[in-house]
Amino acid sequence: MNGRSSVSLAEFAARHGLKQSAARPPLRKYINDVWQRRTFIWNFATAKTQSMYSGSRLGQVWQVLTPILNAGVYYLIFGILMGQRKDIPNYTAFLITGVFVFTFTQRSLTAGARSIGNNLSLIRALHFPRASLPFAHVIMELQQLLVSMVVLVVIVLMTGEPVTWHWLLLLPALALQLVFNIGISLAIARLGAFVRDIQQLLPFITRTWLYTSGVFFMIPQRTQSWDDKGYGWLADILAINPGSVFIELIRTSLLADYDKSLATYNQDVGLLWVYAIGWSLIAIVGGFWYFYRAEERYGRG
Repeated sequence: MNGRSSVSLAEFAARHGLKQSAARPPLRKYINDVWQRRTFIWNFATAKTQSMYSGSRLGQVWQVLTPILNAGVYYLIFGILMGQRKDIPNYTAFLITGVFVFTFTQRSLTAGARSIGNNLSLIRALHFPRASLPFAHVIMELQQLLVSMVVLVVIVLMTGEPVTWHWLLLLPALALQLVFNIGISLAIARLGAFVRDIQQLLPFITRTWLYTSGVFFMIPQRTQSWDDKGYGWLADILAINPGSVFIELIRTSLLADYDKSLATYNQDVGLLWVYAIGWSLIAIVGGFWYFYRAEERYGRG
């Protein structure tokens, strides 16, 4: 009986030109719909940023203070206790750059996983492209990163680094990282919407990624002898993983002689740009498509 009723209702709706309100639109229209809501995305991200620290006394200072405190702990462990500061020139700037850059990707991934589940009331009340939510959460992290980058630049200058024309490359490097972060945020947003346990696994995933992305050490320096041990392929994987690629690009932009340090280990900076562009395209195309395919399912249940 229920089956016949649903069929008859569907036929009745089709006969009168009615369509499902949450039906997935064609891809081109969907992309256009997301673009038309760019103002909403930015304002939503801004409101989230302002409310995030409204209950703490230091407010948005924490968005800069947290990675600095983390960098201080890492400096003590890796720089002093493990002696990395002796092997890497200007280890302070090296480490803080790695922490700030990786934190942007780490927080974007975590925010993306929560972007659907934490906004179910909004999804069920209003009709809009659901991709707007992961976009907004990454833009929120971008807004925090821009403040952090001002602090990073000041710290880098205080460590004695000169301002060079390479600093101009900081903007395209961050733009590529932003595109990559949006892509992986979209992918993890779909997973987080239907597999809530992914939020429990993410801290372990991102922590492993942190320790394998050269935040605390130079990957080519640490892995230079791996070819002789038969682990050359693993060294290559560590070097081209996106976490490492974006960190190294921004280090070569801010640290004057860092590209020369990489060259001593036969690391080509030009290849880093190729990897960064490749990862960004793969992430945004694959992530957007993956998220789009489940558009009509978000908010159900």
